[in-house]
Amino acid sequence: MAGHSQFKNIMHRKGKVDAVRSKVFSKLAREITVAAKLGLPDPSMNARLRSAVLAARAENMPKDNIERAIKKAVGGEGDNFDEIRYEGYAPGGVAVIVEALTDNRNRTAGEIRSFFTKSGGALAETGAVSFMFDRIGVIEYDTGVASEDAMMEAAIEAGADDASTTEDGHEVITTIEGLKDVAKALEDKFGEPRRTAMVWRPQNTILVDDDAGEKILKLVGNLEDNDDVQKVYANFEISDALIAKMEA
Repeated sequence: MAGHSQFKNIMHRKGKVDAVRSKVFSKLAREITVAAKLGLPDPSMNARLRSAVLAARAENMPKDNIERAIKKAVGGEGDNFDEIRYEGYAPGGVAVIVEALTDNRNRTAGEIRSFFTKSGGALAETGAVSFMFDRIGVIEYDTGVASEDAMMEAAIEAGADDASTTEDGHEVITTIEGLKDVAKALEDKFGEPRRTAMVWRPQNTILVDDDAGEKILKLVGNLEDNDDVQKVYANFEISDALIAKMEA
């Protein structure tokens, strides 16, 4: 998600990391607890929990916080959360997928619908835009763990669909069904990845004008600030000029 990635970079460069850290930790803890409740409380035996723990480590979440979140599941503590996917359209015809964990469906639906409406977009039915995305598994490593050729060879041997390398790192793509086995094979060879996740990847992206881009960035920001929202995906790109403006 080019636009989504750019937005995150902009927000980080604006120095908002510390301001949202507690919110990030809260969302990560919620995902860890839910993952542990749905499966075994052992990350080595629970792929979703392992992904959640890796995500928490990537955000420098303290080990005690991670363990506390897992213990909540084991002890039956905490609220029961429903997993809900919302889909809608942002300005410029951009497709948006929102994944949430909520203990109050009506509250969350109302808040998300309001965000879409205020941005000039609209919330749609489930399935309205997800067909424009592929549901895939992603495994990421830093470039220093292996050469591009070595990672590609290992990924192919492990049964991955694709692998690519940029200055940001190695990215291995798998099917959802194959994510666990491919991740295990790569970890045996290269060590723990920096990230494993199931994501929605757009089949195509839309380059929007600056006016629509600003509205979409605000919509994505409002969604990500919501306590119940875990992840946001969108199929848009913004201009270099708007990126420069947002970073200023």
